[in-house]
Amino acid sequence: MPTGMLINGEWRKAGYQTDSDGRFLRNPTTFRSWITADGKSGFPAEAGRYHLYVSLACPWAHRTLIMRKLKGLEDAISLSIVDPYMGAEGWQFSHAEGTIPDPILGATYLREIYVKADPNYTGRVTVPVLWDKQTETIVNNESRELLRMLDHAFSGIAQHQTDYCPPQLQPVIDQTIDQIYEPINNGVYRAGFAQSQKAYEQAVTELFDALNNWEQVLAKQPYLCGDQITEADWCLFTTLLRFDPVYYVHFKCNLYRIVDYPNLWRYLLDLYHQPGVKETCNLDHIKQHYYRSHPHLNPSGIVPKGPVLSFD
Repeated sequence: MPTGMLINGEWRKAGYQTDSDGRFLRNPTTFRSWITADGKSGFPAEAGRYHLYVSLACPWAHRTLIMRKLKGLEDAISLSIVDPYMGAEGWQFSHAEGTIPDPILGATYLREIYVKADPNYTGRVTVPVLWDKQTETIVNNESRELLRMLDHAFSGIAQHQTDYCPPQLQPVIDQTIDQIYEPINNGVYRAGFAQSQKAYEQAVTELFDALNNWEQVLAKQPYLCGDQITEADWCLFTTLLRFDPVYYVHFKCNLYRIVDYPNLWRYLLDLYHQPGVKETCNLDHIKQHYYRSHPHLNPSGIVPKGPVLSFD
């Protein structure tokens, strides 16, 4: 399996972790500092200070890219985009179409950023990553927390004064993000990377039970938490966008497509056409990454031309 991790700052080949029953286990993120508007955390929200590393293919990174766009933080937070292909050396920088090289270290691989932050780092090298240019370290690499920081901490310098987690809705938003994480956001990976029939069937069953539930919820209201778009919607959107082009076939999540769900499909199109969101979506990077980066699932590395989908 062409992946690896850092162990005491050294790159080692290592497959995805599973339990004794073949269930995929996601490694926890480790950089968990916070940027705050008042700077009491040690990381004040300042224009030009932070740099965001993302992959256009990765749903976890995509949610932070969307929030950066929605808040109008493009000038305040600089950006690098890795190559869609992730091989045995991990995420890499290139000059392929749609990528942006690393201006911080001139790095070839994302792991160099991790080692700069912690020379003895042990763990996976994942996106997104928010880098502090001043202290030369990684602030945070947990997408859910970065989403909240971009939404709230940078409000004072954001060009758009929108709020995707208003105080009165925060409890239900946090609860909803929890509800969709394991069966849907992580569920597609639990199905795709399962190492036993039992683990796969459990993941797929939970995935479609959850999708069926939200299909019914969206029959009664336009968004997950009611009448307005929240952070929870962006957390679900990035998984739904990738579902029919990738997860349905590549991860064997093939009971139904999202286009087969009237309410989920309407919801997906609604979010896709919110101002600025379409520009963050790159189906070519998405398909190139998944179909080429997992030879244990797709040994030929052939990227399918389809499916034919119209988000317009």
